[in-house]
Amino acid sequence: MTTYLLLLRGINVGGKNKVSMADLRSYLEDLGYSNVSTYINSGNVIVSSDKNAKAVQQEIEELLPKKFKLDSELVRVLVLTRQQLQAAIDNKPQSFGDHPDKYHSDFIFLIGIPAEEAMGVFSPRDGVDKVWPGDGVVYSQRLSAERTKSRLNRIIGTPVYANMTIRNWNTVTKLITFLK
Repeated sequence: MTTYLLLLRGINVGGKNKVSMADLRSYLEDLGYSNVSTYINSGNVIVSSDKNAKAVQQEIEELLPKKFKLDSELVRVLVLTRQQLQAAIDNKPQSFGDHPDKYHSDFIFLIGIPAEEAMGVFSPRDGVDKVWPGDGVVYSQRLSAERTKSRLNRIIGTPVYANMTIRNWNTVTKLITFLK
């Protein structure tokens, strides 16, 4: 049995694609997943299963539009093992996430695309934004005092954006503790 972290992309944002975490937990348990738990309302789910990651992703991506009234088809699921999430944390750029009082640090997890392809949609503003490619992730850091000048939101609406799901440093570090 493998424990997975499911990152649901595009749910419960701006009143769109509403997915009740309690209902989702129930549906997943009905499908045979065990140890199902959720963290905050943004689509962070931990499950245990004998299925491989690809099968889990496919099954849950098929489940969501059947059980919930979704406003768009941009809902996707990224399935990670504890080791994959830990690698994203361990391979972060130097000092990334170390100064939450000064920077907003985000993991932009990639669903089915390489970081090199994703990097093409970013246009960081000097002195405000920094982005680094990783393995299955793009690291994004914004100077908190200048975040309204950030260009991170320019990725929204690009075709590549449908293959990304964003979690902040605090959420990712909390999720890894749940997986241990």
